[in-house]
Amino acid sequence: MSTTPARGETRRMTVSQALLEFLANQWTVDVDADGDEIRERTIPAVFGIFGHGNVAGIGQALKQLNVEQPDLLPYLQARNEQAMVHQSVGYARIHRRRGTYASAASVGPGAANLLTGAALATTNRMPALLLPSDTFATRVADPVLQQIEAPHDTSITVNDAFRPLSRFFDRVDRPEKLFSIALQAIRVLTDPVETGAVTIALPEDVQAEELDVPVEFLQPREWHIRRPLPEAGPLARAVAAIKAAKNPIVVAGGGVIYSGAEQALQALVEATGIPVGTSQAGGGVLNWDHPQYLGGIGATGTAAANRIAATADVVIGIGTRYSDFTTASRTVFQNPDVVFVNVNVASFDAYKHGSQLPIIADAREALRALARELEGYTVPAELAERIRTENAQWDAAVDAAFQPSGLDLPGQPEIIGAVQKASDPQDVIVQAAGSLPGDLHKLWRVRDPLGYHVEYAFSCMGYEIAGGLGVKRGALAAGEDRDVIVMVGDGSYLMLHTELVTAVAEGIKIIVVLIQNHGYASIGHLSETVGSERFGTWYREYDPATRNFQGEQILPIDLAMNARSYGVDTIEIEPGADAIDKLGEALATAKASERSTFIHINSNPLIYAPDGEGWWDVPVAEVSTIESTQAARAEYVEQQKLQRPLLG
Repeated sequence: MSTTPARGETRRMTVSQALLEFLANQWTVDVDADGDEIRERTIPAVFGIFGHGNVAGIGQALKQLNVEQPDLLPYLQARNEQAMVHQSVGYARIHRRRGTYASAASVGPGAANLLTGAALATTNRMPALLLPSDTFATRVADPVLQQIEAPHDTSITVNDAFRPLSRFFDRVDRPEKLFSIALQAIRVLTDPVETGAVTIALPEDVQAEELDVPVEFLQPREWHIRRPLPEAGPLARAVAAIKAAKNPIVVAGGGVIYSGAEQALQALVEATGIPVGTSQAGGGVLNWDHPQYLGGIGATGTAAANRIAATADVVIGIGTRYSDFTTASRTVFQNPDVVFVNVNVASFDAYKHGSQLPIIADAREALRALARELEGYTVPAELAERIRTENAQWDAAVDAAFQPSGLDLPGQPEIIGAVQKASDPQDVIVQAAGSLPGDLHKLWRVRDPLGYHVEYAFSCMGYEIAGGLGVKRGALAAGEDRDVIVMVGDGSYLMLHTELVTAVAEGIKIIVVLIQNHGYASIGHLSETVGSERFGTWYREYDPATRNFQGEQILPIDLAMNARSYGVDTIEIEPGADAIDKLGEALATAKASERSTFIHINSNPLIYAPDGEGWWDVPVAEVSTIESTQAARAEYVEQQKLQRPLLG
């Protein structure tokens, strides 16, 4: 008997009920590197924190689904609205942008809490569906609780703040608008060019209104990810430039990961000998010990990558946004005749730095085409030898940084080394903000395409635990037994740590390594370089005499006790010469456990990773009465001289 609905058949539903059943039946279809089809739910579950703005709409619809079809679109709890989006991004990354979660929030502050997550998703080009509640469309009870009233425009609500942060925004202020809005929302989520935060604002009264829903709207629908091929003309011009190159380099970004193009990249560089440096998002495109892999590039990159990049005559960017960290604020590429070949599915990124050689195409398809056209080309022997030499020198520097010092307070590099040693190749390291992203970019030895997850497009303090939980959810959904290791400083931890409760509630295992340095290690160091002497970056008791927080008395906080109070297994490592050995033992215990584990270790924030010879443009005061600022300004002016337009 046919299950195809009769044309014109409808069901009487609320807007919320219709939206959720629609979302449950959306499927993303992709093709992997071997040509096999991958089909998975575009929206596998919905996060929700309920308030008066959505409890009767989205809340009721989720309850109804839970009673009638509990497996169709599961409900997930969270402790903070921002964290819901972070989990969605973590999930999306591990699924190469083929799926993400929906995040439903109540009106007013609940909706506003989603804003940071929206900005993070859009900046990272990661799909996330946001369902913030809105004030009454009918205005029958105006103004309502938590409504913003702008006298010059009474139509403005909190949700209008999502407009500049979203790749798609619309408001269902009439039930009939649901159909077109929902379809457009999924189109953007599954489009590799347009994806980012997608926001559907839902007025609290409209959420609960009824309408006749065409049954066709609720049927399974497939969204095929586009993988455009490179055009012949741009490809030929790019190939000619590469064949003429003496010192080419590939800059690989997140687009390589999302396209599943790691094998294609490896084939190209092994055939040609072209070296590869990676952005933060590109970590994992090659294993750390691949002969052509130079490590991270740019402001937080390795000396090996940055030295090779300095003389590059052709820079082949593949799936990169070319952020200021990747280009070291436009100082890393010093060859006066440098040319940029930019491969990107989005023309916005392909034309960056004035490139006249853009290839607007899917990364995997473009790499395969380049490999065919470059057959027979290899880099000069001189460059091949430089790659070997620079890699060997940098590997030795990392080995030295990883050696236990025997200090009571170990430095961050040796802590990273201990975590690296205790981890397995498929484990995923998760980080986002502070000094850890820079040190990981230089030091972490990636051994799996999805093993490096550092959110550095928005670099959001507080992303780590929520994002790591999303990564773990994604791995479990894919049937993969990966440990997720979240490394986080005390500054970021204090921003957003409550998703530890979520991990406990659902029995989801993550390992959190908290590095306690009593302040903001990254900004403290940066403060020194700009002449501000770490002002305001220590966690110290307030000194009313000096009116600052620069004293010696550290705060009597106990973050291990905080984690323990959430029900997480907690291991505290006391300062001492054996701290690194104890960290290794703690990680072994955590990996053997089936529960989430929180590991607390104290560090010395003044011990730095090896210098990668990158620079970051942070302006220094032109005039100051402070000598340290005057000296920093002089150094800044000298560094500025290395900046160039990089017109390709």
